[in-house]
This record gives sequence, C-alpha cells and structure tokens, in this order.
Amino acid sequence: MLDRRAALGAGAMLAITTKARGQDAAPWPSRPMRMVIPFPPGQATDIVGRLAALRLTERLGQNVVPENKPGAGGQIGTDIAAKGPADGYTVLSASIGPISFSPLIQRTPYDVERELAPVTIFGFAPFMLLVKPGFPAQDVPAFIRLLEANPGRFSHNSSGIGGAQHLVTALFLAMAGLEALHVPFQGSGPALAALLGGQVDFAFDTPAAAGRLVRDGQLKALGITMGKPSAQVPGIPPLASVGGPPQYDVAGWNGLMVQAATPRPIIDRLAQEIISGMAVTEVRQRYEQAGFDVDPQGPAQMAATLKSYRDLFGPIIRQLGIRPE
Repeated sequence: MLDRRAALGAGAMLAITTKARGQDAAPWPSRPMRMVIPFPPGQATDIVGRLAALRLTERLGQNVVPENKPGAGGQIGTDIAAKGPADGYTVLSASIGPISFSPLIQRTPYDVERELAPVTIFGFAPFMLLVKPGFPAQDVPAFIRLLEANPGRFSHNSSGIGGAQHLVTALFLAMAGLEALHVPFQGSGPALAALLGGQVDFAFDTPAAAGRLVRDGQLKALGITMGKPSAQVPGIPPLASVGGPPQYDVAGWNGLMVQAATPRPIIDRLAQEIISGMAVTEVRQRYEQAGFDVDPQGPAQMAATLKSYRDLFGPIIRQLGIRPE
C-alpha cells in the first residue's frame, strides 16, 4: 500500500503541474488523458484497462479515453506508451505478455526498465493444470509420477511459442524435472480445442478460458499455478500444496504503467486512485468478473513483482533456448 503521507501529498492536485508549450503551469490533470491498450477490444487487458479508465475518469475529473493499439503481441501499443510524453496524460494498460515475457525472448522496440515506470497492478489471474477426465493421472502426485516414468511421451498445448501458456508450463516442467512435448497452436481457442479433442494430453489455461469446461465436467483441473487459493476457482488447490514443486507460484497480471520520466507525484496519484477503488465492493467485483483475484500493488511493490518475474523466467527461457516463432 502507498505510504499515507505520500498518498495525501499526491492527493493535492494543485501540487501537480505540467508545462504546456509556452503556457503557464496548470494543475494536473487539466485536459483529457489517453489510455493505450495494446490489444484488441474484448481481450482481458482491454477489459480491465477500461475499468481503470472509468475509475480514473470519475476520480480525476477528466476523461481517460481508451485507445486500442494492437499488434505484435502487445508490443506496438506498449512502444507507443514507452515513447510517449512523460506528462501524465498517457497511461498504458500493461500486462504480463509484453512487459514480463516478450523482453526475455526477443528484442523489443522498448526497454521496460528504462522507458516505463510501474504504477499499479490490479490483480492476478491463475492458470489451471488441465487434463481430460479419462487421463491416467487424476491428481498431481500421480501426474508427476506418470511423466517421470514416460519422459517426452505426453504432450501439452500452448497458444504460441513464448506466450504465457507456454512459459508457465515450461516453468512447471522444469521445476518438477519433467519432460513433455510442446505443441504450439495459433491462439488459445485452437489450443484448447486440441486438448478437448485428444490431440494433446494436458494444458495450462485460465479460468476465463476453461472454467466452464471444468464446471461442466469436460475437463478436470488438478491445481492452479498461484501459491494460494484463488477466488476464481474455489476448491481447486495450488499445485505447490498438493505435490507440485514447492516454489511454483506464478499467475498472469494486469496493471498500469507510464513513461519512465513521468513526475512521481502523478504516478502516486494514479496508484492511489486505483488502489482506493479496489476497496469499493462494486469496483472490486468488476475486476473479479473479468477473471482476476484483486490484489492491488503500488509502484514499489509492482517494481518488485516485475523483477521477480524476470529473475524467475529468465534462466528457464535461456536454458530451454525459447525464441519467438
């Protein structure tokens, strides 16, 4: 949580000013803002970004206008925000793919650590380890024993090389000392269809994508990737608690970032408004309905989370030689 004194200081709008071309300093924000969303409408980053834009519009007294700038797995929109003005009038709807994963597997047009500053994480979305009801292992210890006894025989899907599905699966297998065949598909829909059709043996996928199939009994969830239970999938335990690697604790995240040179009072004010909103039941429920366990983080905590993901996934990516398609 934000330091109380910092939050109070950030709340004083008259103390936050921005210099326009040749004009006198004006309180921030004194004009509409833009939120760059680096994915198409309807995608998770778009949905939660628009929720944040609505909250900021209500609290800041200026319209925060969402702008979808999709392409290159989120890199195009992310680069627009990274190269934009550092005046607090452009914010980025940020997510794990273009921020945490893409820079580890390829050269991106932006430098996350040098060109972007963390503002807040909204929350986290777990992945589930999924098998069909007839799979020969129906709990995590049996699953691990089965793959240990048959290295490379069983297969898993992903929505593409270097994507979140691929990397959370690769991390689990590496931590557990297992080998399995990776079968990438063009998108999450075909990947999930392959699991249902028996083309692959297991998968890691989100409650938003596969929760209904689990509830209907078409798939069985052996556990979730987060280190603690998730409100999104009550009753499904963390993999680490039921025989999986003890240190395995990962999840998708979404949040806000701004250009790195944005004044700190503006960053703190943005974080304050988002975090305080999460305490409002209606706001919290909207994020939960979008598939997230609400767990807001301020700038410093978000920075630590981003570093932990770099430190966790970087060695695995290098060890396996993962490169984009």
